[in-house]
Amino acid sequence: MAATDRFRPSVTVAAVVARDGRYLLVEEETPEGLMLNNPAGHLELGESPIEAVVREALEETARAFVPETFLGVYLARFVRPAQSEDVTYVRLAFSGSVGEEIAGRTLDEGIRRTLWMSEAELAACADRHRSPLVLQCVRDHAAGQRLPLQAVFAHASLRQPAFKG
Repeated sequence: MAATDRFRPSVTVAAVVARDGRYLLVEEETPEGLMLNNPAGHLELGESPIEAVVREALEETARAFVPETFLGVYLARFVRPAQSEDVTYVRLAFSGSVGEEIAGRTLDEGIRRTLWMSEAELAACADRHRSPLVLQCVRDHAAGQRLPLQAVFAHASLRQPAFKG
């Protein structure tokens, strides 16, 4: 296999936030219509997964997210034949807490609103989930799955790459 043919999954992060038995979700516009998702998004060049999940949660919910534990690594494949799109997502999910909405802060483009749902309510509308990972992350959190944040290591070379010559 040539280097250009190498498998390149898309790395994302997700915030799982529970409060009073309900989970914070976003309703977002997608090519498939309005879908539900955990506050989530793509890891950007030069940032650690923890920095990415803090940024994405803020952008999508207008709330400051404080990561407390690592839920795990999740993989799912998404195929959209009409657009010749076939993507495997690697999701790094974190659980934590959020503050109140920051007054005057707008939600990221495409995010219609935030909402709080119970695990049962979320399970009842699985056809509206952006990915099968949305409910899996919530179920794992509800089951008590927790790993220390130290399980995710980001080397300093993310910001200052080492050059080999």
